[in-house]
Amino acid sequence: MIKTNKDKIVKISVIGEVVSPTMSTGIYRVGANGDLHIVPGTGGITYNIRVGDPAVGWMGDHVEPGVSVENRVSDSRNPQGQSRALNVLSCIGNEATVVKGDAKGAKGVVVGKHGGIEHVMVDFQPEVMEQLVIEDRIMIKAYGQGLQLLDIPEVKVFNVSPEFLEALDPKIKNGKLEIPVTHKVPAAVMGSGLGRNHVSSGDYDITMFCQDTCQEHGLKDIRLGDLVAIMDSDQSYGRIYRKGSVSVGIVTHCNSYVAGHGPGVTTLFTSTSGLIEPVIDTSANVAKIMNLRDDL
Repeated sequence: MIKTNKDKIVKISVIGEVVSPTMSTGIYRVGANGDLHIVPGTGGITYNIRVGDPAVGWMGDHVEPGVSVENRVSDSRNPQGQSRALNVLSCIGNEATVVKGDAKGAKGVVVGKHGGIEHVMVDFQPEVMEQLVIEDRIMIKAYGQGLQLLDIPEVKVFNVSPEFLEALDPKIKNGKLEIPVTHKVPAAVMGSGLGRNHVSSGDYDITMFCQDTCQEHGLKDIRLGDLVAIMDSDQSYGRIYRKGSVSVGIVTHCNSYVAGHGPGVTTLFTSTSGLIEPVIDTSANVAKIMNLRDDL
């Protein structure tokens, strides 16, 4: 097991509510090809889409798997501060507990983070989702921000819980961190999220509008929860193109019709000098890594 500083990582509570889907006054989503769509988007309890399911092909736009959680408590000095803390501090693999509602006491796992709207996606078993309702409260034991790999410090870590890292169990070989991924994605097709000055919240979208690129890299087969490598992408202090760098993230929401958007990827690991070696493994999905589903 790779040595880390997990004994120094703060474990702290954050809380939110199961958030209702919303829709803009425009109703239509205008596609990159000029087509119009009226479809579900972010938020809600998505009963038939979980990690492990396809991220492409649904009649939806930016659909979030499982249960979407947001903190809507307002602070006059920092109106979005509590929701931002929920989003930033939550890490993949964190334990989530229903603390208000008919499903009180049920446990879930954080599997994604969405930018802008500050949602955190939590995977629960189907029978728990049937008990949940909008505005039920969910508390997360946020644990992972500040995690460092002491054996290979050039590789920076974001949004990774120690539990997820241990389940993933990456190895150092020939001076590089070997991480299993389902796909290698060229930085050229990365869209929304580019240029942000941090990667501790939100996501970075894979655009799907170049069919030749999608076919070459098998991108239409991407699933929610997949670990993917973004080649020539340095995300150490934000998201930039840098030849030779490598980043690995987790696919956290579905595809989009809108220009510059697509399946969202939350950053997990990044190396400016390319000390990450992505190894293709079709089972590199959080649903399998964390044993969230037995039907895949």
